[in-house]
Amino acid sequence: MNDADVSKQIQQMVRFIRQEAEEKANEIAVSAEEEFNIEKLQLVEAEKKKIRQEYERKQKQVEIRKKIEYSMQLNASRIKVLQAQDDVVNSMKEAAAKDLLNVSHHPNPHVYRQLLKDLIVQSLLRLKEPSVLLRCRKEDLKLVEHVLDSAAQEYADKANVHPPEIIVDKQVYLPPAPGHHNTHEPYCSGGVVLASRDGKIVFENSLDARLDVVFRKKLPEIRKQLFGQVVA
Repeated sequence: MNDADVSKQIQQMVRFIRQEAEEKANEIAVSAEEEFNIEKLQLVEAEKKKIRQEYERKQKQVEIRKKIEYSMQLNASRIKVLQAQDDVVNSMKEAAAKDLLNVSHHPNPHVYRQLLKDLIVQSLLRLKEPSVLLRCRKEDLKLVEHVLDSAAQEYADKANVHPPEIIVDKQVYLPPAPGHHNTHEPYCSGGVVLASRDGKIVFENSLDARLDVVFRKKLPEIRKQLFGQVVA
C-alpha cells in the first residue's frame, strides 16, 4: 500500500469518526432537549400545583372569615334581640314595682293591714320558731302592732302550737318607700321580714321580695307570652 492509499484510508477513518461524533452529539442534544422539556414540564406542573394549593388555601381562609363574620353578625343580632327583650321585661317589672307602692296607700287602710297580717302568718308558718324577730317599715309599725296578736293566734291555730313570741325590732327598720330625690337609695314598698332569734333563719316577706320571687318563677311564661319562642 502506497502513501496515497494510506492517506485515503486515514481520511475515510477521520470522516467516519467525525460522522459518528456528530451523530452522537445529535443524540446527546436531542436527549438533553427531551430531558430539559420533561424537567421544564415537571417544574411547570409543580408550580401550577403550588398555585392551585395556595389558591385553595386562600379560598378556604376567605370562606372561614365569611363564616366567622356571619356568626359574629348573627350573635350580635341575637344579643340585640335579647337585650331588647330584657328591656321590655325589666320595664314591666319596674311598672309592677311602682304599682306595689300603691298597695300600702290603699284608700281603705284595712286592706293593707290585713295584708300585713297575712304576711306575718305566712312567715311564721315558714319559720316555725317559738320566738322570732320582726322588722317592718317605720311607717307600718302601728299597723303591724295592731295585727300582731291576731296573727300569732292564727298561726298557732293553723300549726297547732302555742302562740309564738314576736319581738318587733324598733331599732332597725326596713327602708322607707322610694322618694323623688332618693331613687338610688334602698327602699321597701311594704311587708315584713321575720327571722329566728339567733338570726340564722331569715324569711323576707316584703312586697319587693315577693315581686322578685314571682317574677323569677313567671319569667319563662312572661317571655313566652310576650315573644313566643325564646331566641336560642
